[in-house]
Amino acid sequence: MSETTSASAVSRSGSLPGSLPGDLPRRERLARIVRVDHAGEYGAKRIYEGQIAVMGKGRHGRTLRHMAEQELVHLEYFEKQLNRRRVRPTLLQPLWHVTGFLLGAGTAILGERAAMACTVAVEEVIEEHYEAQLKHLGPEEQELTDSIRKFQAEEVEHRDIGLQNEAERAAGYPILSAAIKAGTRAVIWVAERV
Repeated sequence: MSETTSASAVSRSGSLPGSLPGDLPRRERLARIVRVDHAGEYGAKRIYEGQIAVMGKGRHGRTLRHMAEQELVHLEYFEKQLNRRRVRPTLLQPLWHVTGFLLGAGTAILGERAAMACTVAVEEVIEEHYEAQLKHLGPEEQELTDSIRKFQAEEVEHRDIGLQNEAERAAGYPILSAAIKAGTRAVIWVAERV
């Protein structure tokens, strides 16, 4: 069987590459990917808006605005994907609106290093999350795959910016980082489903 025939068979069966019996059908899995990525980018936008509200006039203002602009591009892409694929956004978006801003502003109030620690923690989880998604996308989703790879690279850039700006020297870094990572993973799980 040729690769083309094999890919067609996979698409017709409704399964994604690497799928196992009991896994979600292809359409539902793609809907979850688009929904959660839209929710994540919306949350990231709000985190940076919260940080900018507190630190925007300081020495990190330009850097925060640069990262926020990239997140806005990601968000706009996933908004188009929601519409194109007729996928509803997460029902909890109003909650992300508030909590994202509070997380950004709250860590910024704790100090520049804490704000950068927030960025590092969130972006490390998102980078892993995108990597896991890429394993479930086949050749028929090349445009989505390419976009996720590009966004993943920008999230890694944000993480590196946070590390370069002494995120790991924030007071209570291990606890702060672990709490933000746990919260981010929980939000990902919920946003895929609700």
